[in-house]
Amino acid sequence: MPEIATFVRASLRWWIFAVILVADVLDLLSTTVTNIAVPTILRDLHAPPSLTPWLGSAYSLTLGSVLVIGGRIGDRYGYRRSFLIGGAGFAAASLLCALAWNPASIVTARLLQGVFGALLIPQGFSILLRAFPRAELGRVFGLFGPLMAVGSISGPVVAGLLIQANPLGLGWRGVFVANAVLGLAVFLAGARVLPRDPGRRAAVIDPLASVLLMLGVLGVLGGLVQSADHGWDARPVLAIVLGVAGLALFTLHQLRSDDPLLAPSLFRDRGFVTGVLLGALFSAVVAGLLYVTSLYLQDGLRLVPSQTAETMAPLSVGIIIASFSARGLIARHGRRVVAAGLALIGAGVLCYLILVGADGRSIWPLTAPLFLCGLGMGCCFGSIFAVALGDVGAEESGSASGTLNAVQQLSNAVGAAGVSTIFLAVGTAHGMRAGVFTVLLAVLGVIVLCGLCLPLLPRTAAADHH
Repeated sequence: MPEIATFVRASLRWWIFAVILVADVLDLLSTTVTNIAVPTILRDLHAPPSLTPWLGSAYSLTLGSVLVIGGRIGDRYGYRRSFLIGGAGFAAASLLCALAWNPASIVTARLLQGVFGALLIPQGFSILLRAFPRAELGRVFGLFGPLMAVGSISGPVVAGLLIQANPLGLGWRGVFVANAVLGLAVFLAGARVLPRDPGRRAAVIDPLASVLLMLGVLGVLGGLVQSADHGWDARPVLAIVLGVAGLALFTLHQLRSDDPLLAPSLFRDRGFVTGVLLGALFSAVVAGLLYVTSLYLQDGLRLVPSQTAETMAPLSVGIIIASFSARGLIARHGRRVVAAGLALIGAGVLCYLILVGADGRSIWPLTAPLFLCGLGMGCCFGSIFAVALGDVGAEESGSASGTLNAVQQLSNAVGAAGVSTIFLAVGTAHGMRAGVFTVLLAVLGVIVLCGLCLPLLPRTAAADHH
């Protein structure tokens, strides 16, 4: 990887780091704000409950589907240019969310957010790789996990406070206005500090692969969402079948492509394939658990958004503590950090399950299991992917990292939609308490499955420069 550090003043490098970090935090906020805002949005737009899974997953769906091709666009047309277009488009799409007048308009705006996020996010690491000397990269990327963990507490808390404070009478719309303002700040700061690069016209862009992937995931996701309203009749089953067919065509296209989006050699690496599977399962259940917990607290226990944010805050505090603590352990202990994280999440979900089964109305006792879950998530967030890259060669690390990020975003979308669909289906038939109890059992089962995959992971994590 060529360095351009000699072309960037040392005093400017950390400003570049700050801009990239804020852009990534913006992505995190956009993923989590709807966890708190959904019930309020549904009431204000007179939307049916079936909109719930779409609000939680529309952003991650397009982000994950277009993420890999977004990186290729940066390669071809320049990272700075792509980053700035992504930032400006993201701010505009966030404003469209704030102006939404019906359910279709807000879902469309969320999908657009994801498209521009997919243009914005992949350029960050490429810019940092070229702005910092190789000797400093370990320190630079080592700071990302803990700082992103700090950012994770912001989404639900900020959303809850904004909705409760209701500035200028905006209500939930204020959440997306804040997103738009932050996106505009990223664009303006990026235009001032990011280094120029010409791009590589030889880089190949294959939109067909991304379209097939997006249509495939959309079919599976749409089938899951429709099943909540219509049961398992012909429509959701057909949507899922068509989605699986789209994913199969994507795989076939990749195998025959001269320049595939994903390096085929990666999928001959047992540890990497296991990491992709484990990362997908983990991301899906975490996204689903966070989303359903927010819905349960608001719709089941009748908490207002600010109370919901307060109840869920220990989870984010646990993520922060574990992320900072685990940072120095991943290189030495590798997959054992992942094992510890999964054990903590399993213990937290089990305690959560017991509390819901025993009472179902308790609020403050839930903070303890949520804190345990947060500790486990903080251990796993950075370590799963670092360990998955443990046996990957340096020449394939870029493609591998892009693959893992795309899998994470798609898993977030499918997890939020799938788990919330189960919650709504069971909750509508048997009550919210039964819905969350069923979801917790499913989450616990997936965490056990993740634990069974652990022996197939590489023992050690990737080197810092990966």
